[in-house]
Amino acid sequence: MLDRQSSMGFTLEKVVPWGRSYEEYVNMFGLSEVDLGLRILGCGDGPAAFNAVLTKQGGNIVSVDPIYVFEAEQIRSRISETYESVMAQMCKNQSGYVWEAIPSVEQLGSLRMSAMEIFLTDFDAGKKEGRYIPGELPSLPFKNGNFDIALSSHFLFLYSAHLSAEFHLHALQEMLRVAREVRVFPMLTLDGASSPHLHFVTEYLANHGFAVEVKRVPYEFQRGGNEMLLVKPV
Repeated sequence: MLDRQSSMGFTLEKVVPWGRSYEEYVNMFGLSEVDLGLRILGCGDGPAAFNAVLTKQGGNIVSVDPIYVFEAEQIRSRISETYESVMAQMCKNQSGYVWEAIPSVEQLGSLRMSAMEIFLTDFDAGKKEGRYIPGELPSLPFKNGNFDIALSSHFLFLYSAHLSAEFHLHALQEMLRVAREVRVFPMLTLDGASSPHLHFVTEYLANHGFAVEVKRVPYEFQRGGNEMLLVKPV
């Protein structure tokens, strides 16, 4: 049974896999052609298509997520188990989203399943190549300055109700240890409010040698979620 599968204290039954597309990543993080040619780290990428597609285009990317400790078929089974409940929640909460680039709940489902299938097809090879590494914030298994850009998609700030301000700060400091620039999207919580931790972490970083910027990006699906946090040394 999947709910008995665990490794390193991490259980698959707690995971709701939900992968975003390559195009979404590019737009969420305002990634330029120059950015896409840099050494990129994705923190908490889960079953997103970004790593697979960028690698095929000759990019240099590593993704880290606790789900990568499992096998592709285990992740595929968990996607199948949770998909209908996720879609039911999306139907229930449609008013919290902007249905333009993604015109309907049905189209959203197709987009997510397509992205996750791209990930699953690439996962075994990517794991052998060291592109998918098990791990999680706020402790990353990389040397100082190993990457140019570290990205955090739909984890930091989004789960502010479950993760403390101190956790957010430690996670951002760890990302800044391994990369010379950090980008976080979105800056909203699950209920669409601005994260209560935002002021604390941005003020601390700004007072400790980092340039902190809020940038508008060409992406908005969660209503009001069209900004990313960009942090780098002054």
